[in-house]
Order: sequence, then structure tokens, then C-alpha cells
Amino acid sequence: MSLTAAMFSGVSGLAAQSTAMATISDNISNTNTIGYKGTNAIFSTLVTESATDTTYSAGGVQVHPRSQVDRQGLVTGSSIDTHMAIAGDGFFVVTGTPNPTLTGGNYVFTRAGTFEPDATGLLRNAQGYYLQGWEIDSNGNIPANRSDLAALTPANVTGLTGNAEATSTVGLQANLSSNQATFGPGYVAGDMTAGTVDPHFVRSFQIYDSLGSAHTMTFNFLRTGSGLTPNEWTVEVTADIDNDGVEDMLTSAIVGFNSDGTLDMGATTLSNTINIPWDASMGISSPQAIDLNFGNDGLSDGFTQSGAISQLVSSDVNGALFGAFESVFIDEEGTVIAKFDNGTSKEIYKIPIATFANPNGLQNRDGNAFDETPESGTFTLREATLGGAGKIISSATEASTVDIAEEFTRMIVTQRSYSAAGKIITTADEMLEELIRLKR
Repeated sequence: MSLTAAMFSGVSGLAAQSTAMATISDNISNTNTIGYKGTNAIFSTLVTESATDTTYSAGGVQVHPRSQVDRQGLVTGSSIDTHMAIAGDGFFVVTGTPNPTLTGGNYVFTRAGTFEPDATGLLRNAQGYYLQGWEIDSNGNIPANRSDLAALTPANVTGLTGNAEATSTVGLQANLSSNQATFGPGYVAGDMTAGTVDPHFVRSFQIYDSLGSAHTMTFNFLRTGSGLTPNEWTVEVTADIDNDGVEDMLTSAIVGFNSDGTLDMGATTLSNTINIPWDASMGISSPQAIDLNFGNDGLSDGFTQSGAISQLVSSDVNGALFGAFESVFIDEEGTVIAKFDNGTSKEIYKIPIATFANPNGLQNRDGNAFDETPESGTFTLREATLGGAGKIISSATEASTVDIAEEFTRMIVTQRSYSAAGKIITTADEMLEELIRLKR
């Protein structure tokens, strides 16, 4: 009977508006929840019987709560370096336990980037989920099986005790005076190192070994050109390779110049690489290869010879002493960079971004997280900014997508609709009562 169907339609309206009110209450409650995605109640008709030209049977209404997961929230700044927000598509990969491969924990996905180190240095957000990342090896590479969850490890930002950087390059710009009198013939390689001949120009530089200890490398120059090759200098490079306090010669070579004072590589025998054979008793990596940059052929961008005094113009020596861990920085590609108090840095993790074909099909989980479903499709792990994945913004969080004004407006409409659905039931009841009275 149509009146009975009308009452059931009113009941379905009450149930649907109750569900709508539940979504509104959740949205308002999570106004300040980081990374929260608002939920809308989508209504659709419920048809129980096909209508004809002369009859109609009420079916009612169905409600389908839908989270607007793909909606971007406002990115706001944070004073904490390890807080992160995603600008664009994708989610952080997180787990409820630090090592899911060992404990059987489940991988879920979130936009709540309030990650901070716990007592062991693992990055965990306010909801208790641990951030997963690709660990970067000593060569600066991430795992080859990066599409596999098994390649992920919990991101630890305080597990480093320190960092040292061995010297690998030395760049020099120096002028050797053309007014310097030549030493003349008869020079024997090693005389400057032995101290039997005083060099015309000397400069020393501090270099660092694989353990971050400092050593001195010295360049000794002596003008030895004569006859047809007046613009040649002998250079001896020395260092104390066995820590006995005595300088040892690393190389003895010729540096030649053109008549305009530029470097003549054709007359130069100084190699672009010096290998330092540290003694095994020192316990450091050996030999230590150091690339020399002292200029290009025919140019004045390194060693030069002119009438000015012999002087060092500039030097560029890399490497650093051992330094303690100080802080972290995360770039927009998701690279976690550890910084040390000696000025060096080291890439330790890369944070992946998980993307879905239909993020609105994800299933909600506790703690503002999501799990994949057949509707969402299978996740794809990507590097941030590549393949449609968003970029990572450090020292920032993503605000809730809830608009308070919109929610209160929807609340008023929902309240009125609920009252109207209740009126359907009371009116249909009065009509049924009138029908029953016909028999009296």
C-alpha cells in the first residue's frame, strides 16, 4: 500500500539524514586535525517498484558517505624540521609498528605529516604511525626494487653518531714570479723535501683523511728552467704519510708556462691526481686519491707566471673533520639530509609517495590513515615530484579541508530535512488512522 510505503520512505529519510548529520559532526570535530579530509553524504533514490501511469510506490533514499581524499588542504608552516606536507597527489607510507616485516604490521597511507623522532630516532606522527622510506646507500643510491614495500625501512634521523669527509679535491690558483732567478741546472728530485735546497715559494694546505683527522700537504716550488725552457718550475708535493714528524715526498714534477704566463700543459708533468699512500699503522683508507685542479692549457685560471710576486691567489680544499649530528633537512624530492656541526651533510633516506588511480575509493582507518580497496586500485610507489606524485614541503603540515561555514549551512539543511522526513511519518500515520475510521 502506498501509505505504508510512504512511511518507510520517511524512515529511510530519517536514517539518511542521520548519517548526513554524522558526517557533518565528524567534519566539525576534525576541523583542526592535520591532513583530515572532509566527508560528504551523497544521496541517491531507492526504487522498490516500477511506477506506472496510475500508481506510484515510494522507495525512499539511500546515502553514500564519500571522503574527498583527493582534495588539497592548506599547507601551513611549522617550526619543526621533520614535519612534512604533500603539495599535490599522493600519501606517506606508514606502519603502526617500527618494523612491519618482522612484526607483521600493516602498511597504510596518510597525509598527516606531523612526524617527529621518538626515543630511538624513528619518525612517528601524532597518530602513532611510523614513516617508511628508502635508505640511501654509501653511493647515494636508493634500492633497485623501489616498487616493493619490502624495500622500505623506518626512517631514523638520529641514528648517526657523526660524519667525516675525506679530502678528494684541491683547487689552486697561484702566481709564480717571473722575476725569480732560476736555480740553474743540477737540481735533484727530492732536494727540497730533504731540506738541502730551499724552495722559492711554499704553500701548505690542511687535508682530511677517511677518519676526519687533519694532515698537512705542502707544495714546494723552485724555478729550475734554463736555456730553451726558461719558464719551467719544479714542484714537490709532500706530506707526513707515516706520522713520524718528517715530510715525505708524494711527487716531483714540472710545471711549465707559455711566454704570456699562461699554463703550458705540454711542458707540465704534474699529474691531475695525487695518491697519498698512508701507512697501514695509521688505520685510515689508503691510498687516498686527491684530484688537483691547477688550471687549463693556455689559460690563466690556475697556475700563472707573471712579473708580480709569487703568491697564492685562492685555494679550494674539500673535506672536513669529524662532526656530530646536528639537524636534518628534507627537500621537495623527499631526500632526508643529515647535517653535522662540521658543515658537512649526508643523504640518508628518500621518502616515497604512494599514489592511487582513485584516492577517493580508499577506506578510512583510525589515526587519519587510509587503506587501499578494489575501488581505489593498487598503490604505486613513486619518487616525489615524478610520475604525477606531489612534492614534499618540509617544516609544514597540511590543514584539514573542512570549511566551518559550509558545515554549519549543511547542518541547518540536514536538520530541516530530518524534520521533514519525520513529518512524512506523522502525516501518513494520520491518513492511515482516517482510513481505519472508515469502518466504524
